[in-house]
Amino acid sequence: MSFKLLVAFVLLGLSRVGWSAPRLYTQSPCYPDLLDVGAEEVVAGLESGAWTSVDLTKAYLLRIQEVDDILQAVIELNPDALAIAESLDAERANGTIRSALHGIPMLIKNNIATHDQMNNTAGSYALLGATVPRDATVAAKLRAAGVILLGKSNLSQWANFRSSNSSSGWSAYGNQTTSAYYPNGDPSGSSSGSGVGSSIGLAWASLGTETDGSILSPSSVNNLVGIKPSVGLTSRSLVIPISSHQDTVGPMARTVSDAAYILSIIAGKDASDNYTLAQPWDTPPDYTKSLNFSSLRGARIGVPRKVITSYQDNTSLPIISAFNAAVKVMEQAGATIVEDADYPAWEGYLRDDNETLVLEADFISDLAAYLAQLETNPNNITSLADVRNFTQSFPLESYPARDTAVWDDALSLGYNNSDYQFWQAYQASYYYGAEGGVLGALEKYNLDVLILPTDYSSGPSARAGLPVVTVPLGSYPANTTVVKSRNWGLVQVGPNIPFGISFIGAKWSEEYLIGFAYAFEQRTQVRSSIKPYIAPTIQLADVVGI
Repeated sequence: MSFKLLVAFVLLGLSRVGWSAPRLYTQSPCYPDLLDVGAEEVVAGLESGAWTSVDLTKAYLLRIQEVDDILQAVIELNPDALAIAESLDAERANGTIRSALHGIPMLIKNNIATHDQMNNTAGSYALLGATVPRDATVAAKLRAAGVILLGKSNLSQWANFRSSNSSSGWSAYGNQTTSAYYPNGDPSGSSSGSGVGSSIGLAWASLGTETDGSILSPSSVNNLVGIKPSVGLTSRSLVIPISSHQDTVGPMARTVSDAAYILSIIAGKDASDNYTLAQPWDTPPDYTKSLNFSSLRGARIGVPRKVITSYQDNTSLPIISAFNAAVKVMEQAGATIVEDADYPAWEGYLRDDNETLVLEADFISDLAAYLAQLETNPNNITSLADVRNFTQSFPLESYPARDTAVWDDALSLGYNNSDYQFWQAYQASYYYGAEGGVLGALEKYNLDVLILPTDYSSGPSARAGLPVVTVPLGSYPANTTVVKSRNWGLVQVGPNIPFGISFIGAKWSEEYLIGFAYAFEQRTQVRSSIKPYIAPTIQLADVVGI
């Protein structure tokens, strides 16, 4: 069912219970603003009976309908969402509470499979109508926790792994997502719709995926907290892949607290993803227990200044200025700041392109493995070659205006990730994230964590599968000169566009990173000072009791 038909279906259902049209919203002290509300406030209202999960679901569906023709953050709605919300309300009424997130709606990225009426396409018509044998493990965990899977968020097609000349947030099936912080703003990718949807309350929060930057970057430019977990902390089973060596699934939310609640639910071992079996515990930590205002006291925090110097240009001054102010905040909170805690092999990293070979060879193997699990496959897509052939011959895929250069290069390799050449490339790439990168700096300078502007933070950690947490840091000032992307004219730098700061650690160190991020967030509260240029007006007051 198309997005517009789904909205019509939902609105028809609302009209049958007396809803006619959104009325102007007048803020009531009884109802939180859905632009900013956190899980604990949502749950307090559910527990007190001030609103229901059905109310929440109606409000979010109407908020999507109100702005998504412009922002195009949501690719599909779940036609069962209201029925699921009703059943969860009934459970709450009889005393059954599945988790701290019982009855709260979320969006999930459209490469995370759901065994329901929604498609899982990675934004491509090639997989439209294909069905999966079950939910992706992370989706199943959310359902079991009582989370309402409200819909699928748009993404950069194939998680930004198709073209050399496309744009972040564009997919053939979902069109072009744009940011809510500047007109025609680049939402960043590939978890673009997840970033935009969470940032303005089209749902309470969302799931994204990252291979290299795809949670961190859209969280940063959409004024969000994003947790890119260690590879293997969250299952990738039935998530459309790029790379089994680098892919990970994580939360994108408006606060560190909310992101920690989600991570606590989706983390854990899964026999369907052998990377998760390397976790150093039988049951992952409760990450909400890391939310300690005093976490920065006594921490040794390193600043890899060479990274900042390497990337700075005439647009980076506001970012670096805000970052330096953040360093002082952490120092005042009791942290020891270690300047010039540089990655040991940084110069080699800048010259090295082995990550490209890793991702290309992994994609050939891992995509075929995902496709082999499909129960139905209308276009008979079984390999990357099939995907390329379909894309180049199906007009709605916008080829050749948006090319298939990434796939062309991958298929020209002549090998997949079972080849010795792959293993050599992976070992070289991994080194620049590990001993030559993050792990080398942590050990050399005896550090608990590294910090960087999020714009500069993802690469080395991605290569070694290490965790990163990004938190809002600031936004570009009003007098910023607008910079647009070369290919499609999205605004990449401009007034009010947010940016973040990243906390980078060793594998399985999410507890510490969340603690540091929370302590910084609580001292600065940056997110609340940056307002979107467009946001829905529908609130709970418009639907409660109807």
